[in-house]
Amino acid sequence: AEARSMESLEKQLICPICLEMFTKPVVILPCQHNLCRKCANDVFQASNPLWQSRGSSAVPSGGRFRCPSCRHEVVLDRHGVYGLQRNLLVENIIDIYKQESARPLHTKAEQHLMCEEHEDERINIYCLRCEVPTCSLCKVFGAHKDCEVAPLPAVYQRQKSELSDGIAMLVAGNDRIQAIITQMEEICHTIEENGRRQKQHLGLRFDTLCSILEERKKELLQSIAQEQEAKVQRVRGLIRQYGDHLEASSKLVESAIHAMEEPQMAVYLQHSRELLKKITDMSKVSMSSRPEPGYENMDHFSINVDYVAEMLRTIEFQTGA
Repeated sequence: AEARSMESLEKQLICPICLEMFTKPVVILPCQHNLCRKCANDVFQASNPLWQSRGSSAVPSGGRFRCPSCRHEVVLDRHGVYGLQRNLLVENIIDIYKQESARPLHTKAEQHLMCEEHEDERINIYCLRCEVPTCSLCKVFGAHKDCEVAPLPAVYQRQKSELSDGIAMLVAGNDRIQAIITQMEEICHTIEENGRRQKQHLGLRFDTLCSILEERKKELLQSIAQEQEAKVQRVRGLIRQYGDHLEASSKLVESAIHAMEEPQMAVYLQHSRELLKKITDMSKVSMSSRPEPGYENMDHFSINVDYVAEMLRTIEFQTGA
């Protein structure tokens, strides 16, 4: 079962281009699929043969290619694939996988834990009431004689299956969080671009006016900057919130993966209940806060420069398009 779990994990870490395990750095496409950066660059170069490579004296333009997994069109800026975000979560999982794969599944025969009260008795059953492993004599004569018990292997397999499901749930949740973070990073970029564009338009308008407009010009530019800063700060605050949750969830995934490798059933069961509770609590954390649609829009910072001189001191941004 342990070997099958590792094999299943390995299948999720295969690059669709080179059909090998992802190599650092792994890049995440807008469609949320992953590629080795080298493979992504090869596909990009093949689709854009005239694109200037990094370091060229000419200013490179952007380009596009299709994701090999879903055929989604990926549009890149002048930085090419080097402008894509790295998927640090996948890289960390690959590192953990390689470390675990380098170790033999069982370096020695499984050693049975012995009962502390009955030193010659192996721990071979599980008390369902007390939720602890115990031995047969404890059930017959000892502290668990009135408790309901079950075979240790059955409880071991059931709880290990629950933990495996919990890991899958967390990984899926992490993917969704990563997608949300990427989307909000794009919102920040759009807000900044819209803010810069509106300030440029405003500056060009004011450059044609006389000195009486300078004071008002500064006030309007300040309004744009304040709203831009307020919006960016709000979104970046949400990004930090999601990032903290993602980091905590990733650490919990790492702990769960290590727990899955524990060969001794009793040792595993001593810690599995607490780990499952942490996973359940983590999965219940709400991650629904995000900017409302159109939050990044800055088009309301527009003015009409055809006012007469007597009205210059009352210029305001237009609220309409």
